[in-house]
Order: sequence, then structure tokens, then C-alpha cells
Amino acid sequence: MLTVATLATLLLVTLVKADEEIYVDGALGNGWQNWGWNTEINWAATDLFAGTSSISAVSTAWAAVSLKDPATFSSYAGLKFDIAANPNTLQLYFEGTSDSAHSATIPLSAVSNAINPNSFTTVVIDFSALPPSGSPLGPGAWDRINWQALGDGASYHLDNIVLLTSIVVKPLFLSAEPIGNNIVAVTSQGAVDWANVTVKLNNATIAVTGKTTYSPPDTPSRTISYLKLASNLAAGTLKVTAGALSVSYTLPAVQYASIVTSVSTPINPLIYGVNWPPSAAYIQQLGVTVSRWGGNAVTAYNPFGDFTNAGNDWYFENRKADAGGADGWLGWIKATGSKTMLTIPALDWVSKDDHSYSYPKTVYPNQKAFDPYNADAGNGLYPNGSYVQPPTDPNRAYTPWNTTLARKWLAGLVNKPDFVFVDNEIEIASSTHQDMHPQPVSYDEELSRVVNFAKAAKDALPNVKVAAPSTCSWWFYWTSAVGWSDTTAHGNTDFIPWFLAQMKAASTTAGKRLLDYLDIHYYFQPDLSANDAAAKALRLRMTRSLWDPSYVDESWIGTDPQCHQPNNRAVWLIPRMKQLIDNNYSGTKLSISEWSSTADGDITGGLVTADVLGIFGRYGVDVATYWSNPDAKGPVGLAYWLYRGSGTFFGSKTAQVNFATSNAANTYGIYAATEGSVLSFVIVNKDTKPLAFDLSNVPQGQYFLRHFGGAAGVAKWQTTITISTRQYIVVPSYTAVFLKQA
Repeated sequence: MLTVATLATLLLVTLVKADEEIYVDGALGNGWQNWGWNTEINWAATDLFAGTSSISAVSTAWAAVSLKDPATFSSYAGLKFDIAANPNTLQLYFEGTSDSAHSATIPLSAVSNAINPNSFTTVVIDFSALPPSGSPLGPGAWDRINWQALGDGASYHLDNIVLLTSIVVKPLFLSAEPIGNNIVAVTSQGAVDWANVTVKLNNATIAVTGKTTYSPPDTPSRTISYLKLASNLAAGTLKVTAGALSVSYTLPAVQYASIVTSVSTPINPLIYGVNWPPSAAYIQQLGVTVSRWGGNAVTAYNPFGDFTNAGNDWYFENRKADAGGADGWLGWIKATGSKTMLTIPALDWVSKDDHSYSYPKTVYPNQKAFDPYNADAGNGLYPNGSYVQPPTDPNRAYTPWNTTLARKWLAGLVNKPDFVFVDNEIEIASSTHQDMHPQPVSYDEELSRVVNFAKAAKDALPNVKVAAPSTCSWWFYWTSAVGWSDTTAHGNTDFIPWFLAQMKAASTTAGKRLLDYLDIHYYFQPDLSANDAAAKALRLRMTRSLWDPSYVDESWIGTDPQCHQPNNRAVWLIPRMKQLIDNNYSGTKLSISEWSSTADGDITGGLVTADVLGIFGRYGVDVATYWSNPDAKGPVGLAYWLYRGSGTFFGSKTAQVNFATSNAANTYGIYAATEGSVLSFVIVNKDTKPLAFDLSNVPQGQYFLRHFGGAAGVAKWQTTITISTRQYIVVPSYTAVFLKQA
């Protein structure tokens, strides 16, 4: 029976009428189908149920329960269901099969903190205000509902799944928290009574002297009101009562820092890039300055048919390129003002068509897994995880590729790229693309391929900037897939310094620079899969690995660094790479064409992103692109919006920030910049409680404020405030703020 029923949604709702039952007591409703994949389902489970039975599901990584409507549910107001699950293991999203509509993903952890694996929680999803952003589901031929496991898989129960014809929103105060010098930010829904708001600081009532209300245009269901107080905030206890809402905050003693605008370096605007932006509007909303055509699939991209192959990401199957032809993609990206990055294949094969695959069941019947949508296409592995034998014939799915064809393609492009990347993570091709390159890639082979295809690129596009080797991770910065015997054979020289020196020599021989950017991929290595409080705290402090020589990495790197570099238990990524460049091929710039927050749907992922973008600017990264295209309304997308979105820009020159606390980076980050005489600064509060700052040299006056996170949640909040004193500036918990002189 239903042991716990907690109504969970970002809006408190009253259910007026449940129109269509999708699943109740052991059976799907009329015409509904299961389109799930890689999931064991019991449709009549009795170990946990409300009524007579429930759905019990065990999904492998990224697998799902997917329920398909025989019609569409676009006209319904929302979805209600009971769920028992670890909320950190699942996400929900909606699809339209006929128009390829795809909603933003909704992390279950963002829906309700009451969801647990031992009892049912009732969840209501309002289609006019999807959590956590509050954006509407929007137009689409919606007919699929997907409960998808995250990377560690998931075990869960579902019951009483119902489409709702209507949802009534009750007037309600949702949150209230302090920000700035003298502001309490209050989120609400419906026509609330503002006469029912009182603010007390240290038991003394403070009058509210003004109110400014804002609703983000892309999430109109979300509303925030900025209440201006008659006196400034100060250390002590702040209590806000608003209708039924009552919250209390301990406002702390200040953290001291100073901003020195006279000490500065340029910030390269190309650090605000992403892979595969979906639209021109997306680029404008997030302020995307450079866009990359990259990833595993482009290794097999055939420009003479726009075919590609997903490699081991999806059963080694050919398909049409997702974004259409590269030339057209380059054209529309350039039209937005974003710079363009194009990856060119550098192995010996590319896809021959849009339907072939490398490991047919008819040839290799004993494989670990097969495509749930094409039962003949396997993953090329035996059940024990080893590669099937004998190796497949590349001609099954591919056609030959070489520098002559690459040169022909590049020379014929109507829309010329600004950057060319020589393939993508080819050091691990024997894994990701084992069907075309089963042998491990050595130092010498990788160098040869980069040199040859860089020459082809420079021949075809003399002004293009070449970036390589697009190495996937810390391990392969220093060795090859052959192993340490390969490093030993090259004088015990780690791969990247060896590669830089060899590219310098090859450029001298060629009479032209063949490498303009050292390109690497960087994925944080700590185990954050629990996504609990400890994991979130680690996620927020691990950004120190980008710059701090004293930060011993809290991953395998910190105990077994596997390289010959000095101070090798600290990643110290940006200064280390710049030092290697200076020592081995000076004048080369630094590119990080793939990186990730590790948790796109979690507020801590957004805070990590805001922190990293500040670090990239401070420490002089030349170009960077996120993997891949974060939800524009999600935490990571909002971090981009904070710095660059919708025509508002962080400054183009850094301003030095000095901290009084030595371990400040574990708890907060402050990044400052100038544009002419205008100061802008970003504060990232990584703490679970409010912080207060005394920021020397911050002028008094009007400031444009943007923020996301905290009790107010994930939305594009913004207003104009007055900084009347730099001595007590409050930032809510788990919040990133942007302030710019107005």
C-alpha cells in the first residue's frame, strides 16, 4: 500500500481531474506501449505497491522505462506518478516521435527531496513549469515519457501514472533569502499578499521600502521579487516571514578580499564555447563565442555523403550526421557570430553509408549486447568484455580515407572553419573505434597522423588554426595506448612534451607552423557518483585542480599519477600545460575542447561551471568548449548566461583578486574583470549557508545583478541594485552572482 504520499513539484498544486490513466495495478492503459531499453521490468510487482501492484524496473546505465502514447499528450496539463527510487540515479524527459521533439531532462533529485527508494512519493510534473527551471514543455507532438537511469544504472518502482487535464496553482510564497547589501529576494507563485511579509534582523523589524518583480522571459511561471530594506544587512540572525513561509538565516562575519583593477591580463572571449550548439537562439542566450563540431562520431565522418558512425558509443552503426552536413553547419554557426571549430577524420576509414554496422549478429552471435532498435547490430564485445574475434572487416561499414580526400573536402568548403582539429581522441581509437583500428595507437603513429593531416589542412586552408592532439584524459597526456613500453622507447619522455617538441621539429621542416593550439580534453577524475553532500563538496573544490599546485588531486591521480612530471600528484592543469608549451614549442596556444561539470542537472554542476569559466579567464586559457551543449535553462547553461548571455558581458581584462583566507577556493570563488572603466565581478558561493564579503576597491553605486541557485532555484534571475557599502555584501548558499557597474 502507499506508505508515504508527498506531493512533489516546484509548484504546490491542487489536482482537479485525472484524465487518462497510463498505468494502474498491473497493466498499461489502452494503447500505451513500453518502448524502454536495457531494462528488466516486472509490470505486476508486489514487493512495493499502492493498490494491488506496481512497476519494478532495473535499468543499466542510461537505460529507461519509456512509455509510448498511441496518440499525443500535448493537450494535457501535467503528469502525476508515484515513485520509489534513489533520486540521484534517475532523470525524466519527454519526446515526440513524429517531430523528434525532446524536452529538457529533469533530474529526479530536482523534483523533490522526499523521494526515497523505500516508499512511494507522489510526484506532479506541471507541463507549464517543468522543474527545476520552470520552463514550459512547449510545443511538440509529445508521445513518450522516459524515466532514464544515469551512468550507474538504477533500480526503482513506479505506480499510478496519470495524465492530468488541469492543475490549479495556489498563491504561495516559495522562498526568501538575503542578497547584496539590503535586499531580500522572494520567489512566489500566484497572487500572493505582500502585506503578509515581515523581515527581522536580530529580532528588530526592518521596513520594506521598495519592491521590484521580475519573471524570466523563457520561464514565465517563475517570479522573483526583490524587497529593498530600510537598513543594510549585518551579521546576526535574519528571519523572513511571508504567509505560511518562515525562514531564518545566520548571516556570518565577513570574508575579506580586495579587487585590484590595475593588475590585469586579457581574457580570451573564446573560453565561452560549447560543442554542438542546437540553434542560433541558444548561442545568443548563452553568449557562446565558439562552437565545435567534435566528439567520437566525427572520427568516422564522411563529408561526401554526410555519413558518420557512433563507434562504441552506439553499436558501431552508421547514420546520417546529426547536424547535417559540415559545410551547412559551419555556415549557420558563423552567421551567429560564433567562431567555428571543425574536426577532420585522421584514421584510414570513414562511414560508407547511413545504415551499415560493424558487428552483425549473423556473423558474431555471441556478443554482450545488441541494439534494442536493431537486433542484428552488436557492440563488438564477448559477454566477458573482451573483443570479438576475428576482428571485423572495416569494409562492412567504412570506405577508405586519406589526406588527399581531406584536402579535397576542406578546399571545397564554402564556409571556412576558424579552427581545424586533427581527429578526436585517436589515442584510444583501438577502443572507441576498434572496428576500424583494432591496434593500439603509438606515439609515432599519432604524431604521423597529426603531421600529415595538419599539412593537408594548411594546404587547403592556409589561414586556418590547427589544434591537436585532442587527448582524452590525464593518463594519455603522458603515455599511449601501447603502454609504458612506448614511453620507455621514447627516452622516458611523457607524451605531450614529446609531441610538442616533435611538432616544432615537423613545423620547421615544413616551413610553416603545423600546430597552433595544443588541444586537450579534461574531465575531473574524483568519484562523485554518490552525489551526496560529501560528493557535492568535493565537486565544488576539485576545480582547484585547474590551477593550484598545492592541491593533491582527490582521485587516483593523487596516489598514482603515472607520469614523469614534477609535482605530479597535483594536476595543476593550466599552468602545467603552459609551462610544457613554453619549454617545448613556445608560441603555441592552449585549447581545452572538452570539459564537463560532472553534474549538468545539479546546482553544484552549475556552480562548478561558473567557477571554471572564471578560472579559464584568470589563468589565460586561449579557447575552451564544454562537452557538449548544456540545457540553456539548466544550471550549466545558466553559468554561461551569467557571464555572456543575451548581450551582457563579463569584462575583457582580468582584475586581480586577493584573498585574506588561504583555503578560500574550497568555499567560494571571486572573479573580477574590467571593460574600460566598468567593473564586473562574479562570486560563486560553494557553501551550504550564506556568505558575506568585504570587497576592497568595489565602488559604491548602481549594479546590474544576475544570479542563479540558492533557495530561489535555477532560473535567470536579474535586477538592478545599489551597492551602498562594499563592507557587507551577502551571497546566498549554493549561488553564483554576477555584478556589473550600471
